[in-house]
Amino acid sequence: MSNLITTSGSAPAVSIINGRIIDPANQIDQLTDIHIENGKIIALGENPEHFQNQQIIDAKHYIVCPGLVDLRVRGNIHSETKAAVAGGITSVCYPPDTNPVIDNTAMVKLMRLKAQTEGHAKVFTLSALTQQLRGEKLSEMRTLKDAGCVGTSNASHPVKNTLVMRRALEYAASHDIIVFIQAFDPWLSDGCIHEGKISTRLGLTGIPVSAETIAISRDLQLIELTGARAHFCQISSAKAIQLIQQAQAEGLPVTADVAIHHLHLTEMDIAYFDSNCHVFPPLRTQRDRDKLQLAVKSGIINSIVSDHQPLSSDAKLAPFAETEAGISGVETLLPLALKMVDEQDMSLSEVISRLTIQPAGILNIAEGTLSIGSDADICIFDPEYYWQVDKNNFVSEGKNTPFHGWELKGKVIYTIKSGEVIFSTE
Repeated sequence: MSNLITTSGSAPAVSIINGRIIDPANQIDQLTDIHIENGKIIALGENPEHFQNQQIIDAKHYIVCPGLVDLRVRGNIHSETKAAVAGGITSVCYPPDTNPVIDNTAMVKLMRLKAQTEGHAKVFTLSALTQQLRGEKLSEMRTLKDAGCVGTSNASHPVKNTLVMRRALEYAASHDIIVFIQAFDPWLSDGCIHEGKISTRLGLTGIPVSAETIAISRDLQLIELTGARAHFCQISSAKAIQLIQQAQAEGLPVTADVAIHHLHLTEMDIAYFDSNCHVFPPLRTQRDRDKLQLAVKSGIINSIVSDHQPLSSDAKLAPFAETEAGISGVETLLPLALKMVDEQDMSLSEVISRLTIQPAGILNIAEGTLSIGSDADICIFDPEYYWQVDKNNFVSEGKNTPFHGWELKGKVIYTIKSGEVIFSTE
């Protein structure tokens, strides 16, 4: 049985023993112990002198790694960070399309207050790139950065005016603010699935790959012009990967992530109008999926996200084209990512890197590591545990998942934040 644990506010001295420690940030992969005091990691290996543990966690046969860092989570902070820690995630990043929009310091402070009083995981926020995400007037990005935002984005609202996008990138570059871009051409994106044979057969309006690549091409040229650091979110196609790979080879400061469902699902999974497969950007071809997996392995795509969007059951009950796009993904992020070990012959360290230190590096936050002195944010999981996904057992308020009934391998046993066990299945 899974147990979410109310923290006491004072972290005990803890020793995690007999576990396989995997910390890609420090290139560690070994059987050893880890010791925690006052919420911080103080030693690996033998007990430090004068250290007296108050709690011992036996991690024999388990993997001990940094708490996961998820770059894209939406929903109620209380319920969805509770779901996040059940999935081993200790840090989440919220895009600015909350209600109200994160385009003023009062909203940043409100998000911080909610995170402190209601959150189970650490919550980081992106500021709105433009006021009210309308793509017309720039937000006060520097002020919002000073208030605590770790980057800026227009979320899923396109900046149609190229001059406005140029000015936004120039502003961000002048203050060393990373811009998160979900690139799509709005005039080509008025559909609900990938444009191809399946969309024709099902009679659904398709979204071509060019909707993504045209927007990426424009923004890459503006990035080259302005020198801004940019991160492309939820890449979905092989052609998009080619553009980003070329930009990286030319030295442009760009990174990219992929949603976990794009690594395992294709347009074929829509089958008989399964609305749980309605996502944006849409699921594409098997070739696209395979290229995305290879891009994660090679490091062109250096972060895997849940793109967690919890929805009510009603949101998925209409005809496919009228349903809301989104998947409840934080509780299946880790085991689905671990499938890459078998399917793409990636090492556990490589996969964990895409879930920890690499996304933390994109946000420039001190997370995703087991370094001495860092916060003891830790995920302990059983890599050989087989379990069947049951949406009815989700902690999240959103039960909208296409993975219901799938058998997955890899189960979170403990989640520790700042030295305290906040989730346990034991």
